[in-house]
Amino acid sequence: MDMSNSNTLKNLEAAFGGESMANRKYLFFAEVTKQLGMKELSKLFKETANQETEHAFAHFRLLHPELVVDDLSSLTEEDKKAIASRCLELAIEGETYEYTTMYPEFADQAKIDLDEQAAAEFKEQENESKEHAAIFRKAASNFGFLTSIEHHHADQYTEALSTLDGVSPQAKTVSDDPVTRKWICRQCSMIYDPIVGDPDSGIVAGTAFEDIPDDWFCPICGASKKLFVPYEEAIAA
Repeated sequence: MDMSNSNTLKNLEAAFGGESMANRKYLFFAEVTKQLGMKELSKLFKETANQETEHAFAHFRLLHPELVVDDLSSLTEEDKKAIASRCLELAIEGETYEYTTMYPEFADQAKIDLDEQAAAEFKEQENESKEHAAIFRKAASNFGFLTSIEHHHADQYTEALSTLDGVSPQAKTVSDDPVTRKWICRQCSMIYDPIVGDPDSGIVAGTAFEDIPDDWFCPICGASKKLFVPYEEAIAA
């Protein structure tokens, strides 16, 4: 039965997205309430988040029955490889969409909103306009960083898929030049590129990572500078 155009399929995708979003929101709420000292409320949010995960998994199993493992003992090594490959294919598809389409388009829209919103509000509400402009500017910056993060994730999954197929990973190296050497956050995979810098944090383009102040932090997840490590890039053929 072809379900590609069915409303039920669309509803399952929407339900999966909704439950997945709820999981992340509740985990965020759990962290906030934990910081506020409300341990029981934090625990409630975590428990609910786990339940939302199970709901999302149930929807995803229906969306992708080819990934459901009912009897592990009945699977051959080829079966296992095929399932793992399918997982990687879906991961690559998602990450590629994010870095080629989603985040670039979001960044462009944020810049448009920055110009239009600021211009429309400036005369009547100067302070609020400045606040909105700062939000849009930060969003555009984050979308830019996230584009490279999702590209990195896609590359990792592509390499893992190739490894499953028996292809040796491509050799990688770290640049010897501080001016071009990239660094990656171990917590969220944000990649600091010295050629670009981090202007929103006062780090101008051309600033080597070693020259960034020690109190600088990751603009995506807030991790400290010490959680960054040199980024290994594939050696050009």
